Amino acid sequence: MSGELRARWLRRICYGDALAMQEELVAAKRADGSLPDEMLLLEHEPVYTIGRTPDQSSLRGAAHLPHPLFPINRGGQATYHGPGQLVGYPIIDLRRYEQDLHRYLRWLEEVLIELLAGYDVAAQTRAGLTGVWVEDRKIASIGVGVRQWITMHGFALNVAGDLSAFDQIVPCGIANVAMTSIEKECGCSWPVEEVAMRAGQLLASRLHRLQRTKEIAPARA
Repeated sequence: MSGELRARWLRRICYGDALAMQEELVAAKRADGSLPDEMLLLEHEPVYTIGRTPDQSSLRGAAHLPHPLFPINRGGQATYHGPGQLVGYPIIDLRRYEQDLHRYLRWLEEVLIELLAGYDVAAQTRAGLTGVWVEDRKIASIGVGVRQWITMHGFALNVAGDLSAFDQIVPCGIANVAMTSIEKECGCSWPVEEVAMRAGQLLASRLHRLQRTKEIAPARA
């Protein structure tokens, strides 16, 4: 049944544990289509990830990386996750909505932009690029995976803290990109858990936007 999204705050956990949890939830939803959609919200211990691509140049060789590296089954190039960053993993059955991955990505961007507006951060998308930006500075990255139209992986929103770990890679494969955070943009430090609570409520309340409004044919005279 469409329309329900259960958000859970998991605090700070290791990447491998979160990945295993996603795998279990996806497998369960594939076996039982009546299970509710879920949103895992958390922070990670420092880690780098890269998607399923033969082009590994965004890692800059990888041997120099100061934190573990996980190659995973999402789209996209290298990124960093760590303390001060809100990570969201939606486990959503897109068969309940439009089976349209492009629409799903745009939905994630739209909700993140709305969330950031609540912190007086004027964010937007950029043509041809996935993610959320403040002018030319990237504040949120998005990389998803889909199995039989059930989503996993998701978004990473920089809330606060040290962003220097991004300097070790080419974030999302975009040369010379500047990374930013809510803290850097508005000068205020918000707890990641507080931002997670707002994000969970907003994502749940905007889930219906994944459903395309069906056009009604005009009545015959």
